[in-house]
Amino acid sequence: MIAASHIRELTEKALEGTDAFLVDAHVTPMNKITVSIDRKGGISISQCVEVSRFIEKSLDRDAEDFELEVSSAGMDQPFKVLKQYLKNAGREVDVKLKDGKKVNGILLGADENGFSIKQVTKERIEGRKAKQTVETEVRFGYDDIKETKLVIKF
Repeated sequence: MIAASHIRELTEKALEGTDAFLVDAHVTPMNKITVSIDRKGGISISQCVEVSRFIEKSLDRDAEDFELEVSSAGMDQPFKVLKQYLKNAGREVDVKLKDGKKVNGILLGADENGFSIKQVTKERIEGRKAKQTVETEVRFGYDDIKETKLVIKF
């Protein structure tokens, strides 16, 4: 079986010198290789083809047969790496916490320890009749969340 770590190394090598990055690489026991890549402006088909060709020529089909799929990370898929959080700063995200709670807000920023969102809520403020818009910054550690997804609006 081809090792996923080897596929990650090959993908990183193929992406050297570009602003694209590896999101995920997975290999099944039947040697079906799935690679997801991304970049700030989005990935083109030609970039996927280049990475696919690089990986394919680096592997020996005579030693082990395999199926290879290289694609962009889907907009509807949860974030998997820090660079996806950084890429989507300023955009609206849905966050599912491990305790089942859901939070929505604008992604402010991220680092190795977690990320922050700006949450806008309507709250009743003492001494006022109507609810007021309140903005709060909420910080999450990656260990506290189940998934973070981009909100897609048309």
